[in-house]
Amino acid sequence: MLKKKIAFYTMGCKLNYAETSTIARKFSNLYYQHVPFNSFADIYVINSCSVTRNAEIEFKYIVRSAIRKNSKAFIIAIGCYAQWNPKEVSSITGVDLVLGYEEKFKIIDYLGKVKKKYDANIFYNTSKKNTFFPSFSVGDRTRSFLKIQDGCDYKCSYCIIPISRGFSRSDSIENILKKIKFLLKKGVKEIVLTGVNIGDYGRKIGNTFFDLIQAIDDIEEKGRIRLSSIEPNLLKSEYIEFLSKSKHFVPHFHIPLQSGSNDILVKMHRRYRRELYQEKIKKIRDLIPNAYIGSDVIVGFPGETHKHFLETYHFLKKLEISSIHIFTYSSRPNTKSIAIPIQEHVSKKIQWKRNKILRVLSKKKYRLFCEKQIHTKKTVLFENNHPDKEYLYGYTENYIRTKIPLNSYNDATIYRNTLQDVWIRKIDQDGIVIAEIKKSIS
Repeated sequence: MLKKKIAFYTMGCKLNYAETSTIARKFSNLYYQHVPFNSFADIYVINSCSVTRNAEIEFKYIVRSAIRKNSKAFIIAIGCYAQWNPKEVSSITGVDLVLGYEEKFKIIDYLGKVKKKYDANIFYNTSKKNTFFPSFSVGDRTRSFLKIQDGCDYKCSYCIIPISRGFSRSDSIENILKKIKFLLKKGVKEIVLTGVNIGDYGRKIGNTFFDLIQAIDDIEEKGRIRLSSIEPNLLKSEYIEFLSKSKHFVPHFHIPLQSGSNDILVKMHRRYRRELYQEKIKKIRDLIPNAYIGSDVIVGFPGETHKHFLETYHFLKKLEISSIHIFTYSSRPNTKSIAIPIQEHVSKKIQWKRNKILRVLSKKKYRLFCEKQIHTKKTVLFENNHPDKEYLYGYTENYIRTKIPLNSYNDATIYRNTLQDVWIRKIDQDGIVIAEIKKSIS
């Protein structure tokens, strides 16, 4: 029997990667052949994002790129964009099937009923999104993304994610530990805990995030555990103290700030003020001096004046963080920020300028962070699939992008998907740190 070729494309966050990988594994049987998305396929599955309007525009471009590969292909839309606005997604030329949050995990059942290209409106289902579907990635990348939590009960005025993903819910500690042990036994060297709001883990099932990380750290199997983004108000001092002594968790934090102006944080309906954020950064630096600390910032939020932006800039400049991920504000339907008077909205030109200024600051901060690591010993997890023939790339435990020169193809074969002790030597012209292998670990 001739196998159908199927290709997957993931947009957005690590949580989407975990879910795409889980869904893709459902097709790993005699009837389907997985192929790269940029090649000819009979079926294309696109896991969409809706954080910004640009993500939705990008989705349409990805659909067109699939059509160019095969004009007769069957295209399936899943993910946040497909969930919150299925009618709009179904109207996009080329999209044949739109599945909601619960339906995407039963994708084969729906596909089996489709004999030809029907109107996608027949198939989409705006489900209540109240079920937790365990997901993890494996084999797609060097590290594995493991979903521990989904949805969000917060009501930030700019955010559409609670609408797309529903209320906060979590997997059990027992299930998470089983998956971690399974992945580590399969040879995965690093697992990233993901979710929409991981600090809210367990609240509705009688557990806490602290219960989870303590249980994970008791695992006997060897492997690195990395946290994805965690809200500053949920990153408690005892968590930081525990993580500073952990045997599994690496010194890496990603803590969204969104604005350095308390006035704007109030407009955003954030649950903290910048003074609390500053306290968290100081606590980490006091206990884990070499920790990587990333931050998220939104520029051009309605009502953000030049004075507000300067508050954010100078606040970030003084903070001992390692990098900044900058988002330009994008109005989202059904969010509270939509109701802010139009005269308070920031022009695209000013948004772009502010974004550029913070990107320059972020590059300076990251370089300074890397410079402090020169002549120190780190452990790098080298990537499994980077095409460069001159260097092999990876990340240190504190998330420094690192490369080693390859003396031969055999070097790449030996070191890929392994943890290696290295000496950090210098920063190359491309901003990536050059290291030297010291000792093989695994």
